[in-house]
Amino acid sequence: MGTVYALFAGIDDYPIELRRLRGAVNDVEAAARLLADLGDGAFEPLLLRNDEATTEAVVTAVRDHLGAAGPGDTALFWFSGHGTDYEAVLPLHRRTEATGRYQALVCADSTREGGRPLVDKELGALLDSVAARGAHVAAVLDCCFSGGATRRPAPPDHTARYAPPAAWWGEPRGEQRAAGATGAPAGRHVLLAAGRLNQLSYERDFDGVPYGVFTHALLEALRAAGPGATYRDLLAAAHCRVQTERADQHPVLFPPEPGGIADQPFLGGAVTRTRGPHLLRNGPYGWEVDCGRVHGLRDDGPGAAEFTVTAPGAAPRVVRARAVHADRTEVAPAGWEPDRRQVYPVALSALALPPTRVRVETPDASSAARRAAGLVREALGSAGPDGAPTPLLRLVDDPGPAPGHLLRVVVSPTPGTGLGAAVLRRDGSAAVPPLRLGGPEDARQVADCLHHLARWHQLLTLDNPASPLTDLVRVEILPWTYDGPWSSDGPSPILPDGSGEIVCRYGASPSGRPREPWLSIRLHNRSPTRTLWCVLLNLTDSYAAHTGLYPGHFIGPGRTGFALDDRPVALTVPARRARPGAEVRDWLKLIVAEGEVNTVPFHLPPWDPHGSDDRGTRRAAPDGLLRLAPPGHGDRDMGETRAQGPGQWTTRTIPLRTVIPAQDPAHG
Repeated sequence: MGTVYALFAGIDDYPIELRRLRGAVNDVEAAARLLADLGDGAFEPLLLRNDEATTEAVVTAVRDHLGAAGPGDTALFWFSGHGTDYEAVLPLHRRTEATGRYQALVCADSTREGGRPLVDKELGALLDSVAARGAHVAAVLDCCFSGGATRRPAPPDHTARYAPPAAWWGEPRGEQRAAGATGAPAGRHVLLAAGRLNQLSYERDFDGVPYGVFTHALLEALRAAGPGATYRDLLAAAHCRVQTERADQHPVLFPPEPGGIADQPFLGGAVTRTRGPHLLRNGPYGWEVDCGRVHGLRDDGPGAAEFTVTAPGAAPRVVRARAVHADRTEVAPAGWEPDRRQVYPVALSALALPPTRVRVETPDASSAARRAAGLVREALGSAGPDGAPTPLLRLVDDPGPAPGHLLRVVVSPTPGTGLGAAVLRRDGSAAVPPLRLGGPEDARQVADCLHHLARWHQLLTLDNPASPLTDLVRVEILPWTYDGPWSSDGPSPILPDGSGEIVCRYGASPSGRPREPWLSIRLHNRSPTRTLWCVLLNLTDSYAAHTGLYPGHFIGPGRTGFALDDRPVALTVPARRARPGAEVRDWLKLIVAEGEVNTVPFHLPPWDPHGSDDRGTRRAAPDGLLRLAPPGHGDRDMGETRAQGPGQWTTRTIPLRTVIPAQDPAHG
């Protein structure tokens, strides 16, 4: 491991007109001590306390001190003090800030005449510029990001870290991330924030010494964590500790995409293998798993779901559902006692969801075909945890007219390759290309394929039609243009055709070659009063799913969120399929909730029977353990918003078809 360059800024002594803090300097000093003790390599800390932490001093220290980190090194920025938000000034920012407000750190001189805060867009650009030079970059922010929250007085033993905006604050200064750019950022950093947007963070005395509630929880999680604990592990553990103190403060991890920087060990290291989409943690109401009805679980009472700890080499340890809520499931350990200080990766091993029914057919009556069909049935019968059947799939002999998802496996001779298995939908169309069926390993691959298709179909059909949030968020898909601030006078949305699909066709480039369509995808919150959390899930016809278009943000009343931060969404037909008349299909799945939900289970890689897979591991893993792939895009926000959990939720699905016209588009 290289050198850890750390910048700690803690401010208690704010001007008299602000509420002075008592624990911010303690936060950064305790963090610096702990990291010095835990580190096994060179550690280069720089502490800015109180008046030392002016805006320009912090900016300079990020550029110079953290900027000294190179490939193999780590750069850490830790801020404890007041935070704020205020109305976005620039038309461009009003367009791309879904809440219409900036979030900012209040430095030592920010509220003095002529001073300025350090706005998230400027800080993000500074940290990403360090990451672009090859360093691993992380930020910990223990401050408020809420304006309206000042209407809620803090209890006597808690102090809120919020500062109201100064009248002279204007647009952010310095380098900022460009909106509307078609390229991805050159570098990314990981953020651990004390709370969501529009939410207070607090400090209080712990054993007579004041600390930030989030910092104290995070440092305790670091002390208890074993080697290789990831940012996701630490945030989950800190979240539970914070919730025992403040039910209205929810720490945030960003970016949350699985398999990316959030799953690297704290302060750098190789990306850890994705161990499972869910986490078991001890919260204010006891043991819980961070998924619920919004992820497709049914509230069928105790036993509606079961989760298994996925720690490598550990004996099977199970927790069973007691009550399923919108965003979480209260669970009871079955015959074991978890360590309350730990967070455990778990996989869904049993769930109360309608399974995909599978019928294995052998039109060819040969003994070889019957034996091969038997191998498929055996593989399906042992595709779950500990070699048991998986609840995602149910073998049937006669599906009859019953509704629901049905897949048919037709075993028959394949010219030149022996026996094969055709995986067909109910209507007889092929779900995937034919699979070879020469022995037990091939039969297990067929079972893997069916399991993958069943999980993808569950995401596609996830619905809550009785929700009061139905139709409050409108998805608009328009031809992409960028000619200044968005207004209602721009291009009209593309409307579905008679089959209910939005069809986008390739056009002609100046060279005459077909050119893929570029779109602007906008999520408009039509509610006059509700701030709503939205994620846009993209399901592809290769049976992949990701949240890269809009990975999960809050959208204020009457405001609009933009996919890819209003960069163009390019619809392309894969090169191997690109020919006149070719087409691909996508399904955009909008999920709307009153509070954010865990997006990790909404990721699936494409089904690829020829790729480098781990079918043996997949067979041994508990059911519901998804093999996840990170999305190709993402964007950064300095937190999320609102105090309550998801509560009510709803979904909407928009079918999308991309077509290369059969006739050369240049000749219409």
